[in-house]
Amino acid sequence: MTTLYLVRHGETVDNAAQILQGQQQGELNENGIRQAEEVRDRLADEDIDAFVASDLKRSVDTCRIIAQPHHKDVETTPLLRERDWGDFTGAFIPDLKDKEWPENVESIEKLKSRAQNFLTFIKVNYPDKKVLAVGHGIINKAIQSVYFKLPMNEVQKMTNAEVRILIL
Repeated sequence: MTTLYLVRHGETVDNAAQILQGQQQGELNENGIRQAEEVRDRLADEDIDAFVASDLKRSVDTCRIIAQPHHKDVETTPLLRERDWGDFTGAFIPDLKDKEWPENVESIEKLKSRAQNFLTFIKVNYPDKKVLAVGHGIINKAIQSVYFKLPMNEVQKMTNAEVRILIL
């Protein structure tokens, strides 16, 4: 049995400004750093075997902060990247209401396939281990959608630096 601590990255400059980051790198703001430090302190005594993050900077930085007391490296994977928002990337989120979605937005099917591949990756590479993985709001939602066999809209969105535990 593998235990997955699924975490959303800390708040970023663009989160606070309501900018759709998608697969842009992103930069944690002061609040996001503080959120990651709170998770680090809360999980400092947990016996976590491995740390995995999206290969986007905001997740890597969050994961490195959380991993500090464990003295372990952070492995990155593009499987945990945020949804590719195509032409919506970089847009002010309130401006997108009622806009027609561009064709280059990553489909739910591709997103959920990536989520399934991530769960398989964790089970195969970390059998019977405790793994903390830092991803993003929508990919984490897709992971839980696949895990719980629920539609995406029935999975509650994770807040920044929120931790949810899944037993694989």
